[in-house]
Amino acid sequence: MSDFRKLTESMWASPQITVQDVADAAQQGVTLLINNRPDDEEEGQPEGDAISAAAAANGMAYTAIPVGHAGFGEAQVKAMADALEVADGRVLAYCRSGTRSTYLWALAQASRGEDPAKLVQAAQGARYDISSITPTLEMLANKARD
Repeated sequence: MSDFRKLTESMWASPQITVQDVADAAQQGVTLLINNRPDDEEEGQPEGDAISAAAAANGMAYTAIPVGHAGFGEAQVKAMADALEVADGRVLAYCRSGTRSTYLWALAQASRGEDPAKLVQAAQGARYDISSITPTLEMLANKARD
């Protein structure tokens, strides 16, 4: 059963998806899948190539921006911001629980000047607590506005 969680009208986050979930995402209007999970992070997880192939078979774009145990870096935030900027339609980002995807989305949005309080609120509405990165969100948003 899919657990797609709405952050905004055009952005959703999810725990690990399966090949079967891809068709469900396409039916819900998703046009871009973003994989924020490194392959082989956990035994038995679907490989990115399998999700990518399912996305292509369902007329969806796919990109991988893995976030491993080392955490987020500037390159990942920029890659996420770039992917979101060119996305044409609804986006679904996923990782093991959806938390990394939500963090990365919020960091990318803040780097484009979005209001950190609204980002935290949107994440809470999707049952993700990103309040611990509020200072980083504020720093990125302020830097983008300068």
